[in-house]
Amino acid sequence: MTAGTLTNPTHVRRSIRVRDYDYSQSGAYFITLCTKDRKCLLGEVVNGMVELTEIGRLVESVWLETATMRTRIELDAYVVMPNHFHAIFFIHDESGRTGATHRVAPTKNHSGPAGKPCRPTGPVPGSVGAVMAQFKSLVTKRLNQTRPDLGSVWQRNYYEHVIRDEKSLHRIREYIATNALRWDLDRENLQAPEKDAFDSWLATFKNSPRK
Repeated sequence: MTAGTLTNPTHVRRSIRVRDYDYSQSGAYFITLCTKDRKCLLGEVVNGMVELTEIGRLVESVWLETATMRTRIELDAYVVMPNHFHAIFFIHDESGRTGATHRVAPTKNHSGPAGKPCRPTGPVPGSVGAVMAQFKSLVTKRLNQTRPDLGSVWQRNYYEHVIRDEKSLHRIREYIATNALRWDLDRENLQAPEKDAFDSWLATFKNSPRK
């Protein structure tokens, strides 16, 4: 399987973070993770479908384990593409509640020298950053057991988008489901002649990708 959803049959990007947003707060998140140098290590698009390589199958397998390792995480739609990975997931609060209409988390102030705000030096436990760090690490560790020559297949950073409402959630789900069909327009496809309309839509948000 190259694309799916756990709830209903399915250049370097910077880690874009909303200022003072608490990424361990319950909510829905859309993430994109690219391979190093955007090499097509994970699969190949053939007739609108992705045929996964062994590495691509490993990526999918490790992602599906995420919810079993983290009880507050619920996986949604995802797709493994030739040189990148898209996924939606939910972070629930301690009571297990979340909702696509309740995405905005309260802010947190981190005190630094002389009372000045500062950011934590590492991912907060249970946050998007912690989830992604563990996912990337497990893929690399398991891959290196059979292919130690590869090292890490990932770019250092990743893209993340806070999903704030049902309309955005459904549009991103649709994008994921049709990603392979739109490979010729995908911004991660180095041979793509045009930009996908989805990227233009995503760029309208304040926490959109920055070049």
